[in-house]
Amino acid sequence: MRILVFLLVIVLLICALILLQSGKFLVVDNPKKSDVIVVLGGDSVDERYWRGLELLRKGYARHLYLDASTGKTYGHTYVDLAREFVAQTAGGNAAQVSVCGIEGDSTKQEAHEIVSCFAKMQPPAHSVIIATDDYHTRRALSIFQTELPQYQWSIAAAHNGFVYGIPWWKHREWAKTYVTEWQKLIWWEVVDRWKK
Repeated sequence: MRILVFLLVIVLLICALILLQSGKFLVVDNPKKSDVIVVLGGDSVDERYWRGLELLRKGYARHLYLDASTGKTYGHTYVDLAREFVAQTAGGNAAQVSVCGIEGDSTKQEAHEIVSCFAKMQPPAHSVIIATDDYHTRRALSIFQTELPQYQWSIAAAHNGFVYGIPWWKHREWAKTYVTEWQKLIWWEVVDRWKK
């Protein structure tokens, strides 16, 4: 009986350790010099954009595409707002930054739509850095590698301390993001990845 209790305690400790470290598993940050940077659209684009612009200025790529929804808010499309934002913030790099209109509302749809934006580059793009929120990096990289294997992909994590942080259980918002992202990652790996 003591052996059984001891083994149960060991298993529970291992499970607790895995749970505590699983927040780090979501985050991948390994940008490699590439032809183009794609800043994914989403709820917290500002941090993603600044991370992508930082990489562009450091010479990681020759062009940056900022994804923006073609949907409207207050009489303006997000594409219009993004172009205005780029004009105000890109400075000397403005010619190297373009806004790409995206209709889809999932990372998988976004992957297929972004191709049309950078497919016209000369010389053509073969390697791409994805800039997205840190918690979204593992899933985003997996989606782009699976859906568009003809490109070489790397990823840059943008940190937004309001939405996510490690240890993830320290703040309510971080815990919500953690649970939601794990649900999406599992759904991608078990279901969506296999749909064609």
